[in-house]
Amino acid sequence: MSYANYTPKEVESRGEAIYGQRIRDNVESEHKGKFLVVDIETGEYEINTDDLVATKRLLAKHPDAVIYGLRVGFPTAYRIGAISNPTGR
Repeated sequence: MSYANYTPKEVESRGEAIYGQRIRDNVESEHKGKFLVVDIETGEYEINTDDLVATKRLLAKHPDAVIYGLRVGFPTAYRIGAISNPTGR
């Protein structure tokens, strides 16, 4: 299959479901903060501190993988912008 067979929302929904049902309990305590990519069709995944490395490893095993990525233990994988200084200095 390919991404053409899925909407972005479907990729997200399937990826989150697989992570929540099959993966989270096995990885969260040991890999918090690392990037995890999962093939939404096979459920196979890779973890690394570098999201590109994890993606390349998964694609090496499954070149046609439909991939959903996340950061273990965080609500989003990336943050845009700077951290504001709460003291204003």
